[in-house]
This record gives sequence, C-alpha cells and structure tokens, in this order.
Amino acid sequence: MSLSTIDLIVVIAYAIGIFSLAQWVSRERAGHQKDTSDYFLASKNLPWWAIGSSLIAANISAEQIVGMSGSGYAIGLAIASYEWMAAATLLIVGKFFLPIFLKNHIYTMPQFLQERYGDRIRILMTLFWLALYIFVNLTSIVWLGSIAVTKVAGVDQTYALIGLGVFALAYQLYGGLKAIALTDIVQVALLVFGGLIVTFLTLTQIGAGHGMVAGFETLVAKAPDHFHMILHQTGNAAYDKQRYDNLPGLSVLIGGMWIANLSYWGFNQYIIQRALAAKSVAEAQKGVTFAAYLKLLTPVIIVIPGIAAVLLAPNLAKPDEAYPAMLRLLPPGLLGLVFSALVAAIVASMASKINSIATIFTLDLYAKTKHVQTRAEDGRDPDGKRMEKHLVFVGRTVAVTSIVIALIVVRPLLGQSQQAFQYIQEFTGFFTPGITVMFLLGLFWKRANEAGAIVAAVVSVLLSFVFWFPADYGGSAVLNAVPFMHRMEIAFLASLALAVAVSLLWPTRAESNRVTMEGVTFKSGPVFNIGALGVILILIALYASWW
Repeated sequence: MSLSTIDLIVVIAYAIGIFSLAQWVSRERAGHQKDTSDYFLASKNLPWWAIGSSLIAANISAEQIVGMSGSGYAIGLAIASYEWMAAATLLIVGKFFLPIFLKNHIYTMPQFLQERYGDRIRILMTLFWLALYIFVNLTSIVWLGSIAVTKVAGVDQTYALIGLGVFALAYQLYGGLKAIALTDIVQVALLVFGGLIVTFLTLTQIGAGHGMVAGFETLVAKAPDHFHMILHQTGNAAYDKQRYDNLPGLSVLIGGMWIANLSYWGFNQYIIQRALAAKSVAEAQKGVTFAAYLKLLTPVIIVIPGIAAVLLAPNLAKPDEAYPAMLRLLPPGLLGLVFSALVAAIVASMASKINSIATIFTLDLYAKTKHVQTRAEDGRDPDGKRMEKHLVFVGRTVAVTSIVIALIVVRPLLGQSQQAFQYIQEFTGFFTPGITVMFLLGLFWKRANEAGAIVAAVVSVLLSFVFWFPADYGGSAVLNAVPFMHRMEIAFLASLALAVAVSLLWPTRAESNRVTMEGVTFKSGPVFNIGALGVILILIALYASWW
C-alpha cells in the first residue's frame, strides 16, 4: 500500500499548513521576549476551546488510534471504557482538583509535590516522570505512529520514525505550549473528521450496499462477543481469559480503571499542563467539559473500525495492524486526508509530550540547581530577563535531546510488542496506585506527609512487581493470574493504608505544607454543571445499552 500523488499533495499541504499556523500563533508582540510562562504555560491565557481540544490532541495519538483499535480487534468494545470512563474522570478533575491547583499557582506536578511535601519527593518524582515520559510514553507514540505510516504510506519504518520525530519537534520548538494548544483545535477537527470517514466507510462496506446502520447491525450480529462493555469469565477458553485479564468485569466501573484515570487525567504533567495554563478556573472547567464530550465520541472513530476489521481483515498478524488495514478501503485523495488526520494525532501528542519533558526538566530540575539560584540572586540579572531567556533555551535543548533519545531506544523497547496499548497500561500500572495516593492525600488530607507519600510510591512498585514477577522465574502463579486492574486496586489500597499509617506515626513539620485551601471553592458555574450532567446521562445510557 502506498500514497498516490493526490494523497501526497494533501499530506504535504497539511504539514506546511500546520507548521505555518504554529509559527504564526507563536509570534510575540514587538519588543517582547519569550519567558518561561510564555513558553511552558502559553502565558497563562488559554481559552476553554484550546484547553479542551489540546487535552484530546495530547491524549489521542498512535497509542489510541493504532493501539486501541488493535485492542478493539482483539478484545472488543469493552476497551472503550478507557475513553468513556475518562470522560467521567475529567469532570472530577475539573470540579475538585483544578480549583486547588490554580489557586496555588501550580505550574507542574513536581512543583505541587514540593509545595505540599518537600524537596526530596519533588526530585524523586521529577526523575521518575522524565524517565517514564521518554522511555515509555514518547517511544510508544512514535513507534505506533511509525507502524501506521509504514502500513499506509509504504515507507521504511526507520524513515517514518525519524520523520515523525523531527516534525513533531520542529513545529513546536519555537512557540512551546502556545504553538501546540492553539493549533490543536485544527488537529482535533481533522482527527474527528478523518475518523468518522473511516468508520462510515468500514461500516458501509460491511452493510453491502444497505448503508452504515445496516453495516453496524451486521457487525454486531456477526461479532457479538466483541460488543460487551462489562466482560465476564464465561469459560475456560484462553481467548476469554485473555480478554477478561485486560478488562476484568466491574473494575472498569468501580475499580482499578479509576486509579489509572485519576492518575492520568489529574496528575499527569503533559495532560494537566493545558488546564494549568487556563485564564481562570471557570475557563479550565469549561475546557475539561468540552474534552469530556470529545472522549465520548472517540470510540466511534477508533474502536469501531478495529472491530470492523474482525470481518474485513480477519487474519491480521498483529492486532495493531487493524487500523492501517482499514485505511486501505479509502480511495485516493480521501486516503491522504485521513492519513493527515492520523499524522496530526501522532505529532500533536508527541509535541505535547516533548514540551512537558522540557517543562519538568527546566522548571523542576535545572531551575532549582545551585548554579541557577546563585545567578538569580547575585545581582547580575536584576530583572531576571537574561535568566528567563536562558531557561527557555534550556527547555528547547531538552526538547531536542528527548526526541533523539526516544528514537534511539524505541526499537529495542517496543519492537516485539503485540498490543502496545495494553503494554503501556500494564507497565504504568506499577506506578499509578502510589502516585494517585500521594496526590489524593496531598490534596484532601492535611496530616499526609512526605514520608507517607514516599512509602506509597515504593509500596505500589514493589507490590505490583511481586504480582507481575513470572512464576517461571520464582514468582507466584496465583499472583500472576490476577488481572492487572485488580492488581492496581490491591496496590492502591495497600499504599493508601501504609501512607496513612506512616503519616500518623511520623511527625509532620508544619512548614512543609505550603498548599493553601484559603479561597478555594468547589462551586462550579452553570455551564460546567449542565455539561457534566449531560456526560453522566450519556454514560448511563451507553453502559445500559451494552452491558
């Protein structure tokens, strides 16, 4: 499969257009020099539509489109719970987390941990997030993106890896978060439109001339095992067990998925950074509500084509080939448009990740060094302008370095992965219980302290490792058999109990908590309240229909 001349023209026009738009929105007024607020937080002036679209553009990438579509092929509609339960999670983030973060002028998640607990945990978690973002998230995005580009455009995967990395870096290197967020509305519009085209054409082909609705009905009738939102252990077949292990029953509604979603949408720098750059709490809440509705739509444009591939391409070598296989149905010109949408999702998510890596390294690690602190205090730079310029330069340097590292290590890390989306979820599941505990206690329990937070992080990793360690190498077969979402629940409860116990037993220094609740209100405006009610009602209808 390869792109025709008209397809290439469409793709090139997209690339030139989005690059030019990014540079245009990044321009500064005469005489103004970019500072860290401009580069890393879009001057703290993002409107709701930019916040909502950028949240989705950062989230929906190759790991969602290629990986989740592949999981739809292998598991079914139940994988959509990652999207639909994320919509509910966004409402919680907007209602309860953002008022505290924005009132305390939080720019990064390590900064919050420092303000709440102390310096040691900031350093620990900064190093952890940098490693996670580069070696797990960034690599997975570029790897799955390169698979799609290779399958659709017919180019060598190495060239696809390099091309995606360079383009994602280049279009946001000058403007930072502003370039990303203010172009993401175009990226998301293209993504949704392109995705709807793929869904329409796949279902129309299954409908055999009777239309899209008939195609969907045929798909449900011929692949009924792929249309259950809550999976159960229905037998001893390995296929059933594999599906249940990935999405174990009610855990998607009341268990481990909440832990993963709260950590991802509430405490993940490259996601929450958009909301932290809002003009106000009300604007941030409108943005997350907009994002919640987009999350309700994403399974239609991602998971359904993967399930359709069960009938249209039943003998794929790997599930992750499902979405690229469906793109083969598109005629010239339209293929270029949809391919541009796929590339848009990949580069938008990569650019967001790169910018957040640069933000955390620069503001939470480099800017805290003695060298920088001394230069800021010795009087040589009284207004701080030279230091601000230097920090922006450091951020850009880190951005370049991060993508170079990711491109070097991506093939050894992910080259043999069968379902990369599930790999990402299971690997990050080692850490998310402890992260969720330390943030929830930090936000809502005054007695929580640094010792308890560190214990939560350590216990989460150790206990998860005990469950995961293969029986063939001395681990427990019984623990290995526990689905990873159940493992996250157990690790969360154990981490929570020990964090509370240590916080009660360990003396807490009053000055270690600099997070204030004064002036924080959890009251929200009518736009957020009405929007949130709509999301909840839609979720109830969806799960009731596909139980």
